Amino acid sequence: MEYKIHVNEIKEMSRSLRAGDRVYLTGEVFTSRDAAHKRIKEAIEKGEKLPYNLENAVIYYVGPTPSPEHLPIGSCGPTTSSRMDPYSPLLLDKGVIAMVGKGPRNEEVCRAIERNGAVYFCAVGGAGALLAKSVKKCEVVAYEDLGCESVKKLTIENLPLVVAIDCNGGNLFKK
Repeated sequence: MEYKIHVNEIKEMSRSLRAGDRVYLTGEVFTSRDAAHKRIKEAIEKGEKLPYNLENAVIYYVGPTPSPEHLPIGSCGPTTSSRMDPYSPLLLDKGVIAMVGKGPRNEEVCRAIERNGAVYFCAVGGAGALLAKSVKKCEVVAYEDLGCESVKKLTIENLPLVVAIDCNGGNLFKK
């Protein structure tokens, strides 16, 4: 199947999405990679304020290149998602509804996706310049000292994705 989905619709649609479905995602997503995930986990453990509300949030595992003058963002291809596996179950349990990256996830993350009615999308690796065309706005919201790995809020329009792991047990990485 093929869907055009706004991020606000993911929670209500997650049970009907299946591994292999094509999705064009629109709305606001947050970028985060290893270093930012570590800081967010530490903030949760200390009861500190988080850089954004995790409830129904979508996290895109990306560290975009600097933006040219005339564009909101540089190349923004997905990062290998397994690097975030140590943090993902906690973030899913705290309300994250979807993640965007590339590559397989471990069993603990898969169980957390199912338990929370979430979804894991894959973006095409090596196509960062093409994916950047879907980004309409980019704003640093936390951890500016991390440079390209800072947490950014992206406004996206029709970001092309594939459902890789669904909340019904479907997983493109398993036979």
